[in-house]
Amino acid sequence: MKFIVDPRVFLIAIALAACGGESENTTAAASVKLASAEDVAPTASQVKAITVAAGLQSPWAMAFLPDGRILVTERMGQLRIVSANGSVSMPLAGVPAVASTGQGGLLDIALSPDFAQDRLIYFSFAEPLAGGLARTAVARAVLGETAITNMTVIFRQSPASSEIVHFGSRLVFGADRNLFVTLGERGDKARAQELGNHLGKVIRIRPDGSTPSDNPFVGVAGALPEIYSYGHRNPQGAALHPQSGQLWLNEHGPQGGDEVNIAAAGKNFGWPTITYGREYVSGLPIGEGTSKAGVEAPRYYWLPTSIAPSGMAFYTGTAVPSWQNSVFVGALAGKALVRLSLNGDDVIAEQRLLTDLNERIRDVRMGPDGALYLLTDNTSGRLLKLVIN
Repeated sequence: MKFIVDPRVFLIAIALAACGGESENTTAAASVKLASAEDVAPTASQVKAITVAAGLQSPWAMAFLPDGRILVTERMGQLRIVSANGSVSMPLAGVPAVASTGQGGLLDIALSPDFAQDRLIYFSFAEPLAGGLARTAVARAVLGETAITNMTVIFRQSPASSEIVHFGSRLVFGADRNLFVTLGERGDKARAQELGNHLGKVIRIRPDGSTPSDNPFVGVAGALPEIYSYGHRNPQGAALHPQSGQLWLNEHGPQGGDEVNIAAAGKNFGWPTITYGREYVSGLPIGEGTSKAGVEAPRYYWLPTSIAPSGMAFYTGTAVPSWQNSVFVGALAGKALVRLSLNGDDVIAEQRLLTDLNERIRDVRMGPDGALYLLTDNTSGRLLKLVIN
């Protein structure tokens, strides 16, 4: 675990911000250490973003199709295709109704590992229920040119909730082709420590929604067999490490305490018993402290305030060799693209990029051309591509 502080930029948060409906974060900058002098990575002023497509309505996630086009989800419930020249399709038909209040809506998207043969896409969404309830659900469907068809919901979070926060919702296929789904605790923090529900969990399921027999809680009395890890608050970024194949996560803390974690089978990641975050307004500590036997420590965390991390991608391109062994994280409240330099599993430095955009970065993905692509999170969002001047 590493936490790096530069006293020159150490700011104390004195106010909370809604962050576009994401009340778990503040807008003040977190502490940061810029890349060291020995790191020959491009400076922040050299890293620019060019617009690939504009006019997207609160885009949340993207997935690259084999023909170079890009699927983009819009939180209010639209799925669109962006062409290579940046034109944006009409919304595809067949998308289910979503609960788009608060942080809910149409969320992450991923292609089937066998997409070239089966044309299946997987997407997560806040599924509306009677009485103002909603739950994170995962569906799969066949992608067509103007519609998705044969949609099947393969997972539904239990229990549903009337809260409009912490849906989590990143989808990542592992090397074994099983699907990881990150799930927030929907504001019911104590239940993240309980194994009889899906709140504050990472689950692991087969592509059809069934449970792999080697999941850590299969056969454990009182535990749901699809649970892979627990004690999470609101994981909104996830990516596989390109060498180890481990699932890395970033998670929203409350006031401070955003984390980067490496998910591991059967492990407890502490929320809300163990956290670096503090209560809103009062600033009082939460839980029992910042460490405890049997609880996994974060690989990195932000204090004293939150950046509100979202999309996450390891750099696997070749155009910028110094970015090898880096993971990039979008910051919503922090309004930046954050590069974390790694030494093995340790975060050794942090660099803030694209701060001049002053935009919330919702998703970060490696494109098939070896470039990083981003989505900005607002009602007139953009799909951006990183370039080096």
